[in-house]
Amino acid sequence: MVNRLAVFDCDGTLVDSQAAICRAMDECFTCHGLTPPDRHATRRIVGLSLPQIMRTLAPDADPDLQTVLVDTYRTTFQRHRAEGLVEEPLFDGIVEVAQALGDAGWLLGVATGKSDRGLRLCLERHGLHARFVTLQTADRHPSKPHPAMLHAAIAEAGAAPETTVMIGDTSFDMMMARAAGAHALGVGWGYHDADELRSAGAHDVIERPHDLIAWMERF
Repeated sequence: MVNRLAVFDCDGTLVDSQAAICRAMDECFTCHGLTPPDRHATRRIVGLSLPQIMRTLAPDADPDLQTVLVDTYRTTFQRHRAEGLVEEPLFDGIVEVAQALGDAGWLLGVATGKSDRGLRLCLERHGLHARFVTLQTADRHPSKPHPAMLHAAIAEAGAAPETTVMIGDTSFDMMMARAAGAHALGVGWGYHDADELRSAGAHDVIERPHDLIAWMERF
């Protein structure tokens, strides 16, 4: 039997982390005497791995400085979390969606640009960690839209590309899904708009978390 697998992006799909990400990015750039990127630009790259993010947000910096920015951002975000400054609230309805999909026999996974540690802390905070059978992060894979994360999730869950749905809010998620041969389902409550998601290959776009339950029932 081939399992059905629903793989979620994290930032912008499960949780709204933009405030925490933008705050840490601002401090990271300021620390090195650089003008922080526009916050819209920062939100646009949520979901990529940190090295790719810094190459995008600081294209004129030399590679050594880009590497330093990666380390500074990581330590800044961790310090903010320890200080209680990181709020990553779940989008309304996510808990109910996870419960409904599990009850319907779907296995759940995550593919994210977060680190292993960051993803674990985020999911544990919301009591969701145990619901996911596969967790794939930027610590162990190339950045989205490379399909490595999704390939690993499919293999670990005993699924197949044709029985897998990648659920995400960015064009990177949609391109990753297409590259892996999975179904690409965009969500309209995150950081890229519906037109971008469709242009990047989304088979469909839903506007509310609860819409996901009915969509998956038809899969």
